[in-house]
Amino acid sequence: MGRAAARERAAGMAGKHRVEFSNRQRDMKADKPLRDLIRACCAQTLRREEVLFSCLISVSFVTKEEIRALNADSRGIDAVTDVLSFPLEEFSSGVPRDYRPPITPLPLGDIVLCPARAMEQAEEYSHSLRREMAFLTVHSLLHLLGYDHMTQQDEARMCERQEAVLRDLSITRESSKETEALS
Repeated sequence: MGRAAARERAAGMAGKHRVEFSNRQRDMKADKPLRDLIRACCAQTLRREEVLFSCLISVSFVTKEEIRALNADSRGIDAVTDVLSFPLEEFSSGVPRDYRPPITPLPLGDIVLCPARAMEQAEEYSHSLRREMAFLTVHSLLHLLGYDHMTQQDEARMCERQEAVLRDLSITRESSKETEALS
């Protein structure tokens, strides 16, 4: 299958991906605009990565205390972080073109977001909360697809992919504070 045909097929699969949400925090409303933003980020990331089968992604919003405990348990780092990824498949820098999932939708894994930390980072980086939540979602989903940033080369590749997805969605670093709403 050629690249154009693969992209066309991937675009047709976009509606087949499912994102399930769990909200275990009260720092930010996990309302429809936020959920829609995350769904759009997931769909565009999967489209760009030419994932041609339906997927299931779990997204949880948690407190600083919960993400700190998860970070300590899973990575041995006793600190609050913005997002954690828990892949269920072991891909290496993306899904192989010939990969056929054993079941569909294929559960890719869990994205665990800490909205309180995301709000702090949006302020620190002087961009919108919408941009921060979108960035963290794309970043985490790329981890579920096997990307990492352990080397400079891997980090550059991952950053390039993140920024491409955000550009596709018209979410840039220049997003002004006036567009703070997540919709």
